[in-house]
Amino acid sequence: MLTRKRRTLGEILFDNLNVTVMLLLCFVTLYPIWYVLVNSFNDGKEAMTMGNIYWIPRMFSTENYSTVFKNAGIMTAMGITVAKTVIGTVIHVFFTAMVAYAFSRKELIGRNFYMIIGTITMFFNGGLIPTYLWYRDLGLLDHFGVYIYPAMFSFFDLIIFLAFFREIPEGLEEAAKIDGANDFTVFVRIVLPVSMPVVATIALFHGVWQWNDYFTGLLYTNTESLQPIQTFLYRVIAQSSSNQMVQNVGGAINRRVTGQSLKMATMVITTLPIVLAYPFLQRYFVKGLMIGSLKG
Repeated sequence: MLTRKRRTLGEILFDNLNVTVMLLLCFVTLYPIWYVLVNSFNDGKEAMTMGNIYWIPRMFSTENYSTVFKNAGIMTAMGITVAKTVIGTVIHVFFTAMVAYAFSRKELIGRNFYMIIGTITMFFNGGLIPTYLWYRDLGLLDHFGVYIYPAMFSFFDLIIFLAFFREIPEGLEEAAKIDGANDFTVFVRIVLPVSMPVVATIALFHGVWQWNDYFTGLLYTNTESLQPIQTFLYRVIAQSSSNQMVQNVGGAINRRVTGQSLKMATMVITTLPIVLAYPFLQRYFVKGLMIGSLKG
């Protein structure tokens, strides 16, 4: 009969301390999100008069969201964000994976030299002004392509792909080539389908970056119809006058809506889609992060 090992006082204290610290970290992480959500659903004028709400809305209202969605510009900005996130992520994952597959081939001439050059780019870049001039010469200023083309490739993501591709059995590729497949067919029909964990990981990395990126739209676009929702949120938060903010976003001054309540509602609208998408990729995300960490 198995007897349960008696835990020492030190083990009990250690476990309780771990649980306490983890709960504290969860609270510190989640409470700001809850605070923004609660205040976004509270009457803005009431919150400004009586003070911010910390746990539940005192006067529940959806007027903040109604005011935000009355502005046609936010729907255009949301469409730009969704388009650049989906298109940019698909192109980035495919192109980076294709380059990484080439790097995984031992017969690639100059592979070590390319690795050195790529590693340097992870630590150094040309700077903001040369980048701006480069985009201008390429015709990317005030163009949707500024969200896509410069972000097609990442050497950091290539390293993650490379660690996974090196563990794919060579027999799979050899069998496909015996059947007449070329390198591109092997990559598309064999390598990518068995690499879904790392593909999902890189897609999540780049998708979150694309969704959260406001700086590109702020710096390289002047046309409001090309600016994403994050740049729209930046403009909302940067407004100095509450009434001016309400008028710019809602089209007319609403006495029950304040600049602060509009900030909260816009933040929720901006972050909610990517938060909802994360759980569907989480199981691939954890597995993808462990790629290359252990050798069998």
